[in-house]
Amino acid sequence: MSDQYRIEEQAPALEDYLRLRLAAGLSGKTVEQARAGLPNTWFGVTLLHEGRAIGMGRIIGDGGTAFQIVDIALEPEHHGKGLGKAIMSALIDHLRANAPEGAYVSLIADGDARHLYAKYGFNPVMPASIGMAMNLARDP
Repeated sequence: MSDQYRIEEQAPALEDYLRLRLAAGLSGKTVEQARAGLPNTWFGVTLLHEGRAIGMGRIIGDGGTAFQIVDIALEPEHHGKGLGKAIMSALIDHLRANAPEGAYVSLIADGDARHLYAKYGFNPVMPASIGMAMNLARDP
């Protein structure tokens, strides 16, 4: 990672979080969702370029038995510079240093991101398990 970039060990600011999710092609979140969720970050990093947030990653979980890596996002114009690896390395290093041995760490790999995550020891859980998800929707 070049000297133009710096990783701060903190969850992104609310506005940066909302912007980076969209820039990276992740689903949008509301201000209310972000305001409720961000304080519950177990560990997070914000990647800065010339003082501006251009990437992020977070770990959520119960602090003992289960953790999930979420919100890995990087502005597209900064791809191909090893920055996604820098974000993942910071998250994994923190887990290894601070999470209890035997804790379960999961993530959802979108598209080709699975190749990056495999470099950090993540493996598909199929066929023994299958990842499942749902988005809550309010009845109209």
